[in-house]
Parts: sequence; structure tokens; C-alpha cells
Amino acid sequence: MKETFLKQGFAKFPSFIDSEEVARIGLIYDEILEDLESASHLRSDLSGEGTVGVEKITQIMCPSSISTNLKKSKTYKQALKQAQHLLGSDMALDFDMLINKRPYTDTPTPLHQDAAYWIKMPDKRAVSCWIAIDPAIEENGCMWFIPREKLEVVPHSAAIPGAALSCELSTEQAVCIPLKAGGATFHDGFTPHFSKGNTTEFHRRALILNFRPKAMIDLERSMGIDHQGERKVRNK
Repeated sequence: MKETFLKQGFAKFPSFIDSEEVARIGLIYDEILEDLESASHLRSDLSGEGTVGVEKITQIMCPSSISTNLKKSKTYKQALKQAQHLLGSDMALDFDMLINKRPYTDTPTPLHQDAAYWIKMPDKRAVSCWIAIDPAIEENGCMWFIPREKLEVVPHSAAIPGAALSCELSTEQAVCIPLKAGGATFHDGFTPHFSKGNTTEFHRRALILNFRPKAMIDLERSMGIDHQGERKVRNK
């Protein structure tokens, strides 16, 4: 897995957490998702179209700041261990997020690179762990990755103000990664990826944890970056 990740920028971990842990995380996830008041300052709709409570693609940043039980969970500990295995012992949790695609919304998350949202760093190591809380399939919005060749960011923009960033690249080489509940993918910040809309009757819940070197997290914070502010292109 490490060799694959370093070569193409992403790798699949079919059984990352067990069913009991999925159930525990799922309960916390739903509590945060349904609590419109506590998460209002961290909540947005990646489609750029909805309002609180009726979002198409709900994103809640830093959910572990709402529920401290998340950071204490086996999931967070295991994700950190894997991030350190992939990129070094100095990797630490930078931020986390929940992204939920509601049933029948059929709204895609456009092709993008995560690094477009981040400031430029002298140390570019970063890895995002994307964990399926529900089965993730093509019909409800599983991840697609394009093997990355260079550690650079292409131009990005938002089609609708407040919506997710997107870029223009060929998707001919894109790889579809379906996952069972509890499965995960790991990808770096330069790997282009997207997901299709949810056309099913079920939610597609995902928990994402991002890791980077502790020194780079300290640099971000010294510059006022905590991943809770306005969504915009930063790595120009």
C-alpha cells in the first residue's frame, strides 16, 4: 500500500475499521449532522446551492471540536498510525471533516486537488484519510482518483460562489474506488479526485482526516490558518 501511495498518490485500505467502530462513529456523525445549532459556524453546502438543514452535500469542518470522543476513537488513532507509516513519524492531525451526500440529490463533487485549498508549504507532505461510514459505490458518490504525476497545483475556481473548487483535467485515467462501510482511501494533496452524485435512497457519509508534519501545522496556525474559514483558492 505504501509503495502504491507514493507512486500514484492514492491507495485503498478495504477494511480500515471494523463494523463495531463504524457503528460508534456513525452515531457520533449523525448527532453532529442533525445538530444544526452547534455546527452552524462549521457547516456549509459544497454544492453552493442549499441552506442549512436542506444541503445537498453537507460539509462540517473540524467535527472533533464538537465531539471530543472522535479524537479519542480507534479510528483517529489508527488513521494517525497509518499516516505516519506512509509519510513519517512527524505526521500529525491537521484537521478533520464530515461530508454527507443526501439521498436523491445527484450532485457531484467536482474534480479538484485538496492542495488548492491550502497555503503553500516548504514541506509538501500531506495525506488525507477518507473513511466510508456507509457503503460507497459509484451510484452514491464513491471516490474517483487520477494518478498524480507532479507535486503541483493546477488552476482552480468555484463555479458558484461558496461551492467546491474545481479544475479542468482529463478524467480518462480516473480510477473508481468503491468501498464497504469501514473501508478507506489515503491520498495526498496533489492527487486529483472527484465523486459523482448520490442517486440512491440512502445517505453517503464519509469522515475525512488530514495529516501533515507537525512543524507545518504550527506554521499554518501562526499564519491564522485553521481550516474553518472561507472556502477559497489558497495555493496559487
